Amino acid sequence: MVILAIVPAAAQRSLALPRIGLLVTPQYNAEVAIIGKPRMTAPMEDFIAVFENAVDASTCAAIVERLRGDAANLRPGEVGGGVYPELKHSRDLRITGDAAWAEVEQQLQRAVFAGLLQYLRRYPQALISPLMLQQPDANGRLRRLQAPDFEQMDDAAVATLARTCLRPGAINLQWYAAGQGGYPYWHCELYPRDVSAETLHRHLLWTLYLNDDFSEGATEFLFQQRSITPRTGSLLFAPTAFTHTHRGNRPQEGDKFIATSWILFQSADKLFA
Repeated sequence: MVILAIVPAAAQRSLALPRIGLLVTPQYNAEVAIIGKPRMTAPMEDFIAVFENAVDASTCAAIVERLRGDAANLRPGEVGGGVYPELKHSRDLRITGDAAWAEVEQQLQRAVFAGLLQYLRRYPQALISPLMLQQPDANGRLRRLQAPDFEQMDDAAVATLARTCLRPGAINLQWYAAGQGGYPYWHCELYPRDVSAETLHRHLLWTLYLNDDFSEGATEFLFQQRSITPRTGSLLFAPTAFTHTHRGNRPQEGDKFIATSWILFQSADKLFA
């Protein structure tokens, strides 16, 4: 059983917290000094993960071939505010909810979930930090989960936590034509759009590269100064907020195909029912 807890704001104000000083070195490594404890330093993580061969090359090729044959159902790619080809130029197909693509969607969601479990093992704070998770210990008493606890969990336990707290987004297949397609505008995935606040539930973005028979077309992250070269079957995860502002460069000498979506938090009524 997973029990979620949020510390009320009033309680937060009443907590006696140690003083924390933050120093940033020229190498962008953060050093945190806590009164009464030794200074600790650690290399800066960028929270970007790429899992190679998440989907086999033959499956990727079959999806690309099928998408090429379904061109009549493709729609101009949209950004949050609508269709703006000067920002994003693609032809897209939302396969979630389309019965003809149900088997492909299931294949992709299984691969993404397997990648998500690896990501959560690498960065368990992705679940712990926002939700302050608690579980019963051997004596039935509630205790808060800590990052080292994930090392002791088997895949089934981590999967249960993931399914309790998170949910998959709708999958889009996207086709970027050589020399003209791309998403070269620097953007992030987290923003308010409507009263449901669905876009504010986005926690992680993911992109599965379906081919690599083109040049250029990398995914670039602005602040991390990191460029991800597409490789067939590789699966990219990263946080959705402005800290991971990114863009998709135009492919050259061949079209680029991807599947993409988000991992979202469950809605509050499900998390805290």
